[in-house]
Amino acid sequence: MTPRFCALLMLGLLAFAGIMPGYSMAAEPCPTLQATNPEARSAINHHLCFHSARPGEPAHAAQSASELPVDMPWTPANGHDLVFSHTDAVYWIQLTVHNPGANRALWYLKLNYPLLDEITFWQYRHQPGSPDVVTEAAPPLTTGDSLPFATRGIDYRYYLLPVTLDPSERRTITIRVHSSGALNVPLALMTPEEVIAESNHLTLIHGLFYGALLILAAFNLLLFFSSGTRYYFYNAFYISSMAMFLFAMGGFANQYFWPESAQLANLSIPLTLVICSAAMALFGWSFLDVSAGTISESVLRGLVWSAVGFLALTFLLPYSKAILLNTAHALMVIAALSVIATIRWRQGYLPAFWYIAAWMIMVVGALAYALAAFGYLGDYLAREVMMQAAVGGQVILLNYAMVQRWRLLNQKLLDIEHQARTELEFKVHERTAQLRNTMRELEQANRKLASLSLNDALTGLHNRRHMDNLLPELCREARRTGQPLSLALVDADHFKRINDSWGHDFGDQCLRHIATCLKNQIKRPRDVAVRFGGEEFALLLPGTDATGASKLCQDILEAVRDSRITAPDGTAVSLTVSGGIAELGVEEQPDSLFRRADEALYASKAAGRDAITHAQHSSEPASNS
Repeated sequence: MTPRFCALLMLGLLAFAGIMPGYSMAAEPCPTLQATNPEARSAINHHLCFHSARPGEPAHAAQSASELPVDMPWTPANGHDLVFSHTDAVYWIQLTVHNPGANRALWYLKLNYPLLDEITFWQYRHQPGSPDVVTEAAPPLTTGDSLPFATRGIDYRYYLLPVTLDPSERRTITIRVHSSGALNVPLALMTPEEVIAESNHLTLIHGLFYGALLILAAFNLLLFFSSGTRYYFYNAFYISSMAMFLFAMGGFANQYFWPESAQLANLSIPLTLVICSAAMALFGWSFLDVSAGTISESVLRGLVWSAVGFLALTFLLPYSKAILLNTAHALMVIAALSVIATIRWRQGYLPAFWYIAAWMIMVVGALAYALAAFGYLGDYLAREVMMQAAVGGQVILLNYAMVQRWRLLNQKLLDIEHQARTELEFKVHERTAQLRNTMRELEQANRKLASLSLNDALTGLHNRRHMDNLLPELCREARRTGQPLSLALVDADHFKRINDSWGHDFGDQCLRHIATCLKNQIKRPRDVAVRFGGEEFALLLPGTDATGASKLCQDILEAVRDSRITAPDGTAVSLTVSGGIAELGVEEQPDSLFRRADEALYASKAAGRDAITHAQHSSEPASNS
């Protein structure tokens, strides 16, 4: 056998095994990140390397990590954020992670910037003892806001890459990023718990922010319909358009409005921006009470009509050009309004002072946000929150300025419009009070309806509807986190005999007694007791395996068995219950889990009652305990 034939044979075996000798991991310019170390995860930028591939370079044309040149230079991030201004280069990013722990664990590599055209993730596992030899650990993941939202795999506005590491496993993650706009690549390696906590925190912030804007916009519309004053309508228009622009910039349009159409989702950003510019000009024109025939009026009229022209161009130009033009137009509107407001203030128009203060706050937030969006500042997530705070402060000051303007106008018109102003104030307060009372009554009615629809009136436990809603969610959570999930079905023994002997009222008393026993035995907050049939009960036990569920059910059986209930005729009645337990299997569906638990319950009945039976998989017989 010749040496050349041996080399070809070795290459063939490596290709068959999924090993790529051409993609060398030998020279690591950045230190490996210990995934179990929270401090190392928080300093991920010290473990990142990147390479900027200009057009014409081999790395620019490479469509997979295996096509990268072996000698391609990597640049350490050295703790700096990966932010790049508008460029036509392709950026490659590399991170090596290691699990020094003794258990298999899951992390998520999170990219906190939604406005990237195309991102591809590769994961390569280093062979133990041969760090230069790597194999593909997971299929490549290609996503981005130029692709349908479903390509992300996880329903989240940012990008999440699951990284599951075996004990002592070392893995290199390579990322290819290409976008027509600026590049901002804020990466974080997080545990599932950290991802959920951060997501909850951001959900609260966004909920408060967008909810407040919605309420203020609706309130200004109410004022417009009540008073007929145009600047209330323009303020509502501005607040709504600003909220829509930030909603689109935050990646929510891609997630909720057009998940199947990346083109529409991307178009919504420059579109809402130019609409916001028009709303700013219209509101400033009306609020500042610009006189007809002045230069200020001509400037504002020109800005409004130019916004209409830019709106049309948005449908014709590429995204990168449309966003630049519309951003420049928005900055021109802000600058023009600031100058006109200063002129009006010097002319003695006092509300213009608060208008200028509002715009100063807006300029600071918008400047930081724009610099982050165009790749000149890092920490895009913090800039987004800063922009929301600036918008919130601006909206509050603008509404305060409107209050000051309203007071000024009322002071001037007090003698001739006193009665009209009183009636208007009364109508506004009355309608506001009606709205609040209606919202309060609706909230109370909704709470009562939710309680009635999800709880059993007799026992106070949750009902079958709540179980049908909750069980699929718990199954999905168990599959995602790898935690066990058990379902226990409990049924009263010889219950028909109790009803026949002492009547249904006493039967109801017995059901309430069994429900009390279930409540007393359930200690963990997430465990749920359900009455889903006449004398049938269910226990949903997340994080509990079959052994733990069996102990709990045995305690319930003993509690029911050892208690006595006095019948109407004075007889001391002792109740017993039977149970069936099933633990969620891999990839098992909720209906299958319920069916196995039900079969185990019937096995307990058949075995003589007052017993617990563990359900096995369909290929195995049930066992009594």
